[in-house]
Amino acid sequence: MVNRGAGSRPKYQRIADDLKQAIREGRYGSGDRLPGENDLMATYEVARMTARQALGVLQNEGLVEARKGAGVFVRSFRPLRRRGIQRLAEEAWGNGRSLWSADDDGRSVTVDRVSVDEQPASARVAAVLGLAEGDAVCVRSRRYVLDGKPVLLAVSYLPAALVSGSAITRQDTGPGGIYARLADLGHKPVHFREEIRSRMPSAGEADCLELSMGTPVFLVARTAFTADGRAVEVNEMTLDSASYVLEYDFDG
Repeated sequence: MVNRGAGSRPKYQRIADDLKQAIREGRYGSGDRLPGENDLMATYEVARMTARQALGVLQNEGLVEARKGAGVFVRSFRPLRRRGIQRLAEEAWGNGRSLWSADDDGRSVTVDRVSVDEQPASARVAAVLGLAEGDAVCVRSRRYVLDGKPVLLAVSYLPAALVSGSAITRQDTGPGGIYARLADLGHKPVHFREEIRSRMPSAGEADCLELSMGTPVFLVARTAFTADGRAVEVNEMTLDSASYVLEYDFDG
C-alpha cells in the first residue's frame, strides 16, 4: 500500500516509490512483470490515470519497459563494459583486433548499417580537424548491435585528402579498422581525447537504438591525434545508456 508518511507527495508518486522499493528489495527481479493498471487501481484505490502515471514514472527513470500487449516489466540490465583506455591500445588494433574486442565480453557484436560517403565539413568538425569549413571529409556511419539489440551509433569524420583511395573509404576497412589503416598511411594515432555528455535522445536516435521511453543516451566524442599533434579522426558516438557501463582503469 501507499506509504502514508510520504506527506503531500502526489498519489502516483507514492505508488511509484512503493514499486521502486519492491524492485530494490528484489520482490520484482530483472524481467519480472509489474502489477498492471487494474491491479494498482484495486490495491491503492485510485483512478486509472493515477496508476498509469505511477508506471510512467518508472518508465521515465529507465527502470522498466512496456511491452505492447504484455505489460510493464523490470528492465533486464546486463551492461556492456566500455573500457575506455584498454580499447584504444595499439596492441589491440595494431594486431588486427577491433576496438570492440575490449568490450564485447564474448558476446556477438555486429554492424548492421554502414555507409561511407564524402561530405563538406561542418564548422565544428573542420575546427577539430584543422580544415576549412566546407572542405571534404570522409564520413563513416555505423550502427552496432549486441545480442540482437542496437546499442551504439557512430559517425567518424576524416580528412578526405588524407584517406582518399584507402580502405577507409570502403565499408570494410579490414583487420584493426580505421586506426590500423591510418597507420598504414603513415598517420598512426598515438593520442586520444574523449569528451562525454548525457542527454535525452532525439526521436531519430530513439528509433535507431530502439530505446525504451525515458532512456537517456551517452554522447562520446573522440578525437584521434598523430605523434605530431595532428587530428586525423573525429568520432561522434551515441550510446544506449541502459546498455553500457563506462569504465576507465588507470594508474594514479
